[in-house]
Amino acid sequence: MKVYLDDERATPDGWVRVYWPDEAIALLARGEVTHISLDHDLGDDARGTGYDVVLWIEEQVFTAGFRPPAMRVHSANASAREKMEAGIRTIEAYAGHAGTE
Repeated sequence: MKVYLDDERATPDGWVRVYWPDEAIALLARGEVTHISLDHDLGDDARGTGYDVVLWIEEQVFTAGFRPPAMRVHSANASAREKMEAGIRTIEAYAGHAGTE
């Protein structure tokens, strides 16, 4: 399953649309997500941002052996995009080395 987290943009064909981080996390927790594309600003920071999803994936990879999906960021918020992409690089680097030590 390909998951697209966004509050405004059109959902690409073949992707499942979610509006909030908790919805994306629920799908990730089921283990069926192969790809995820994240926006940062979702219209209500009290409900979370795309970065919250990155943090959840990171925690699961480091503590539970979670296998992350292919991840990308499509946010127009430049500083948030940079922060999210840094998190994704950390996840990918760790996941790529997990089990080889």
